[in-house]
Amino acid sequence: MQSRAAVSLEESNQDSNPPPIPSIKTTIPPQSRGLPLRLLRLFLLFLSLCLAFSFISIYAIRRFGVQNVVTTVKSGFIPSCIGGGADSFATLERFVAPPSNLLHRMSDEELLWRATLVPRIRKYPFRRVPKLAFMFLSKGPLPLAPLWERFFRGHQGLYSIYLHSLPTFEAKFPPSSVFYRRQVPSKVSEWGKMSMCDAERRLLANALLDISNEWFILLSESCIPLYNFSIIYSYIRRSNHSFMGAFDDEGPYGRGRYNENMAPEVNITQWRKGSQWFELRRHLAVSIVEDTKYYPKFKEFCRPHCYVDEHYFPTMLTIEAPNDLANRSITWVDWSRGGAHPATFGRADITVEFFKRLYDSQKCKYNDREEFRICHLFARKFSPSALEPLLNISQQVLGF
Repeated sequence: MQSRAAVSLEESNQDSNPPPIPSIKTTIPPQSRGLPLRLLRLFLLFLSLCLAFSFISIYAIRRFGVQNVVTTVKSGFIPSCIGGGADSFATLERFVAPPSNLLHRMSDEELLWRATLVPRIRKYPFRRVPKLAFMFLSKGPLPLAPLWERFFRGHQGLYSIYLHSLPTFEAKFPPSSVFYRRQVPSKVSEWGKMSMCDAERRLLANALLDISNEWFILLSESCIPLYNFSIIYSYIRRSNHSFMGAFDDEGPYGRGRYNENMAPEVNITQWRKGSQWFELRRHLAVSIVEDTKYYPKFKEFCRPHCYVDEHYFPTMLTIEAPNDLANRSITWVDWSRGGAHPATFGRADITVEFFKRLYDSQKCKYNDREEFRICHLFARKFSPSALEPLLNISQQVLGF
């Protein structure tokens, strides 16, 4: 039994002391040992760059000033949609420069709005040379263009040219011509209808985009100048008034065209009539382009036989700016033959005697002078056949 007990005790002691667990050795790769050191180096490099950038920024601010730094950053965000790029308004010269291409994509509504942007400070911060804007309202070609080319020669910088024709007409003047690329986007205009006034407002609006244009002259393809450029420029520049005919015609072709629905904006005593061929100063051109008071009335009630182009502008400007008008036109026409249209002159009519009679018949008020001998600066209507004889006598008679 003792032997059995001893054996049992021995087995019990063996169970209470289990065999030792063998130790496990962990092997760390050499690459893992160097990782914290690389991270530390990257951190120190990043910290050095941050400190260097901070020192450079502080130096730049102290050296150049905060305002210049901010201005430089802001100038890069000028919208490219205004005027063709971020650099378009970088200088005042670019801001006031006339459009390089007259064939824009603006609608009439957009164009009229753009043309009414007027500087409120009267004194210009740059040297502004006031120009004459010659606005030709035609159906298509300009048959008398060679005469006008001669008229404009040598006077660059004192005039601008705008051509409104039928939308289907494409002017093909050579690059050397003063009419080259001077055609504006147009629509069909009909004589005696509001579309004719729309065409005139369209011409005015396009010409207003050039801030140097000060005087605006409406002409047709059958018009000619009666004097050289210097005389016409001086005459208009020195005038105290704009030239638009506006008179009260009490007959059937004047007040007889008035519609009572025009009131209260226009009453019959304010109703005026005049030639559509005018010369206007810039502020009056803006008034016509921005008008939303009289335009709806004339469009709705001056038809069908009202001939709105003879009444809209004369009536409106007589109401709004009567003291600014000379109440006469500077474009001569001959109504002596009667009819709905003035006389047209061709090859056989163009003589020295013809122009002598025209000049001798002039007498009008100009500023403070009651009997001035120069009244009309342009004349119409001249047919294409008149071009050759006009060129032959232009130097002798017209002065150019």
